[in-house]
Amino acid sequence: MNPFAKALRFWHTVRHLKPVQVYGRARFRLSNPLPDLRPPPARRTLAGGWSMPAHREPSMKSPTLLFFLDEERDLAVHGWDDPALAKLWRYHQHYFDDLTAFGAASRTAWHRALIARWIHECPPGVGTAWEPYPTSLRIVNWIKWVCAGNPPVDGMLESMAVQVRHLSKRLEWHLLGNHLFVNAKALVIAGSFFEGAEADAWRTLGWRILRAEIFEQILQDGMQFERSPMYHALATEDMLDLLNAFNAWPATVLERDREHVVETIALMRRSLAVVCHPDGGVAHFNDSVSGVAPTSTELEGYAGRLGLPPTAELINGVMQLPDAGYVRVQRGDAVAILDIGEVGPDYLPGHAHADTLSFELSLGGKRVLVNSGISQYGLGAERLRQRGTPAHNTVAIRGLDSSEVWGGFRVARRAKIVSRRVVSQTDGAFIEAAHDGYLRLTGGGLHRRRWTFRNDVLEVEDEAQPWAESASHWHFAPGFELSLSADGRTLRASDGARTISLTADGADWQVSRSTYFPRFGVSLPNQKAVARFTGPAPHFRIEWSTCTSSS
Repeated sequence: MNPFAKALRFWHTVRHLKPVQVYGRARFRLSNPLPDLRPPPARRTLAGGWSMPAHREPSMKSPTLLFFLDEERDLAVHGWDDPALAKLWRYHQHYFDDLTAFGAASRTAWHRALIARWIHECPPGVGTAWEPYPTSLRIVNWIKWVCAGNPPVDGMLESMAVQVRHLSKRLEWHLLGNHLFVNAKALVIAGSFFEGAEADAWRTLGWRILRAEIFEQILQDGMQFERSPMYHALATEDMLDLLNAFNAWPATVLERDREHVVETIALMRRSLAVVCHPDGGVAHFNDSVSGVAPTSTELEGYAGRLGLPPTAELINGVMQLPDAGYVRVQRGDAVAILDIGEVGPDYLPGHAHADTLSFELSLGGKRVLVNSGISQYGLGAERLRQRGTPAHNTVAIRGLDSSEVWGGFRVARRAKIVSRRVVSQTDGAFIEAAHDGYLRLTGGGLHRRRWTFRNDVLEVEDEAQPWAESASHWHFAPGFELSLSADGRTLRASDGARTISLTADGADWQVSRSTYFPRFGVSLPNQKAVARFTGPAPHFRIEWSTCTSSS
């Protein structure tokens, strides 16, 4: 890329930033507060009930053997901040998620030793351990562990107070989004766990941020504004954690704030259901995979323990999130989740993919059409490929991305939805949307896509300019084998239990091997098909039926 093009891309990236992100970055880099080692405030007595939080999969395999992102490492070998390990892996070291994971009670002795070791080996203010995001998550996990009835480890309360003080001076205003949200959440919960003037100041600061951020980050349809189903599940857990603290220490929260949190959680749980497949896992739009956030089943169980009523049953028809731009269509045992929304908030598209007008499909509770997912963060070419348009079930022109994703978490010019229509009928559904992401290309035009659902048939029609350089990408879940008919018009996908046929008019199929990333660090072989346009508006007809075994 020539210098002018790089400068233009940079301009289209930074022009959307809020001023606080610009001067906040400078302030964050220059600030280096000295550790405040005063004795901790007294613990506040639990006045209400503490509920068991949502669980994750265990990450401790022995007192020192840690398993994150499908990668096993020994703390005795690598320590707490080995630069040879990925930054995201090192972040996970400092979350202490295992304290509330499945079977945590059986590992209490390991946990006590790990906490003591962290306190001894991670001096205040030094390294990844004390960055604001892992610090925020660790504070809350330590509080959950103590509230579950575990006596504090020697020096644990003193360390927690030092961590909260440090965090209060290192809030991530330069990042905003979910980072600032969990910073504020940690201040509120720590300010409820401890008592006295200092704790009240933490809680007041946290609430001042949260009142604004809940309004900013949770859209009116209940979806977290970065539009990542995975991060939405994490945000739902954050809100449930706040409610848990309110129930435990009711005197620390205003009733209006508690009511607002309860009302928002109800919307968020419904939104989470819309972007989950029948298998309970999130759809892979933007940065989304399994194994990071608690499952929807775990979050529903947590909500029930907090006294919240069950969410309404998912309907056999159309459900939409008009602000986030997601649509869920269910017809019998078929469930499709469509993305007809913006890539994310203009000033914070770091977790966005170039996946506009993509969709995923499940049949009989099993995923069939999938976006490729993600296996890593960072700045490498593979991270960029996984964010790109061809890694999703949508149309790419000249092999380029509909939104200019670059770096690890950057987006320059981004696709905007220019029209959309959702029609639900008794005998089916019709959804149409168009985006302008390719207008930046010479000769480029809108990409318009129409989905029509009828019984066991889904029809998809695409329009894109220049059509001669356009291709529609179709990624199949692992286990499906693809084959072409003799005339090349019909693509068949079968996993042995079910066969799906895709007939193309106005496009030629090509089949290739690909990769699917259901979790961080996991790469599974799968197959994909690319339909190269041979006309201006190719039409795809998808039909499915159950295979019968031959004797």
